[in-house]
Amino acid sequence: MTVDLPLLSSTINKIKDNLGKVIIGKERSIDLVIIGLLCQGHILIDDVPGVGKTVLARALAKSIDCEFKRIQFTPDMLPSDLTGVSIYNQKTNEFEFKPGPLFAQIVLADEINRATPKTQSALLEVMEERQITVDGMTYILKPPFMVLATQNPIEYEGTFPLPEAQLDRFLMRFKMGYPSLTTEINILSMQQLSHPIEHLTAVIDLDNIRTAQEMIKLIHVSEPIKRYIVELARATREHDDVYLGASPRGSIGLLRTAQAKAALEQRDYVLPDDVKDLAVPVLAHRVVVHPSARIQDIKPEMIVEEILNSVAIPMQA
Repeated sequence: MTVDLPLLSSTINKIKDNLGKVIIGKERSIDLVIIGLLCQGHILIDDVPGVGKTVLARALAKSIDCEFKRIQFTPDMLPSDLTGVSIYNQKTNEFEFKPGPLFAQIVLADEINRATPKTQSALLEVMEERQITVDGMTYILKPPFMVLATQNPIEYEGTFPLPEAQLDRFLMRFKMGYPSLTTEINILSMQQLSHPIEHLTAVIDLDNIRTAQEMIKLIHVSEPIKRYIVELARATREHDDVYLGASPRGSIGLLRTAQAKAALEQRDYVLPDDVKDLAVPVLAHRVVVHPSARIQDIKPEMIVEEILNSVAIPMQA
């Protein structure tokens, strides 16, 4: 297989235009979600209620004709509420497995930090291996399996911080933010009679998505840029204000997302700017700040930005 840029660009533009019919004025968020889809990664949207997180997930599932499930995480939720449970059938005298809501292609994990660590741990296998093991039986999930999780950064009562192992399984974390004045007025006009998502239809089938995902891996990345990616990740581990830096999974994620970003720009090669543009959403949530630095209100995003300014950019791509 070779990189067919016209075909790849056509696939990306169709999804992007379709999402743009529902998500107004959030081109950056749309681009990041498409990059996550192309890289077969999961996304954590860390933002306040009402800015369109759920709509974005539903619109993505509709655009690519995938099964969508929304899970509202609560403190009393059990792991079996996500994965499913085996129930004894008295008629057949056998146990029958009843799949949980994780058996979907696009899963919205709403307010994921409201579930206990025990329940959150049920996501570790499914997010990494894209399979679920229940009662010794392993079930492979339908591609393109993708988790879009949300959490409210303002409300902490009744929540449980996500463990580092789970945060590391998210390819990116970002905020959508409030719309501008003009955009919000347009949103009011669009939704005056009905929500535009109700009229959204699929524009791409699963075969196109799989082809695009494989093509992304063939986008050229030069050795100097690979070294640049690794130097950025290593710098997070050696920073004085960092207790735990980005893992090698973060380096791989930065490589993959840079390839997808190049495809969005209709290029079959990666530039240093692609890496810089995605370093914060890919690396920052993997960085654990020292308690002493946290007291000074030093945030992971600030540390990654500082590293971007200090690590030398490769001269040749």
